[in-house]
Amino acid sequence: MEKDLLEALGQHLVWRIGRAEEEEVLVVRVGLASATPRFRELPRLLNLPDQEMARLLREGRVRVEWVEG
Repeated sequence: MEKDLLEALGQHLVWRIGRAEEEEVLVVRVGLASATPRFRELPRLLNLPDQEMARLLREGRVRVEWVEG
C-alpha cells in the first residue's frame, strides 16, 4: 500500500538537488508541482558531479527541504 501511495504522490512532486552556494551541504528540495514558482525564489543550488554528491552523502552532509507553494 505504501509503495502505491508513494508512486501516486511521486507524479505530483518536483525536486531540485544541488550543493548550497555557501555551504558544503547536499540540498534536496522537494515540493508539490504547485510549488514550482517558489523554487525560483529560494537560494540557488549549484550543480555538482556525481563524485561530490556521493562524498557529501557518505559524510552525512545532506539537508532535505520541503518547499511550500
